[in-house]
Amino acid sequence: MVGVSDVPQVTNNEEASRFEVETDGRLAELDYRRNGKRLVLIHTEVPVELEGRGIAGALVAAAVDHAAREGMTVVPLCPFARGWLERHADVAARVPVDWG
Repeated sequence: MVGVSDVPQVTNNEEASRFEVETDGRLAELDYRRNGKRLVLIHTEVPVELEGRGIAGALVAAAVDHAAREGMTVVPLCPFARGWLERHADVAARVPVDWG
């Protein structure tokens, strides 16, 4: 089982418009775009070597936390992010979500 402390630190690379986790020489990312007070989650990419560690979920949770701090609405266009938020209603409840 993967514990929360086992998930590497998520950083917000604002210049590249993505949340990132770099571990074992690999980069996992959640691409986004800002549209006013909306944080649009576009695409999650986790290298096969990093799958199963909870990294993609940590990326989505970090995006939600960022949106909450900034008073933004999350728009989960990315199928993974949308499904993860649907399964983790406690996290989704931290911000307004436009399920569109």
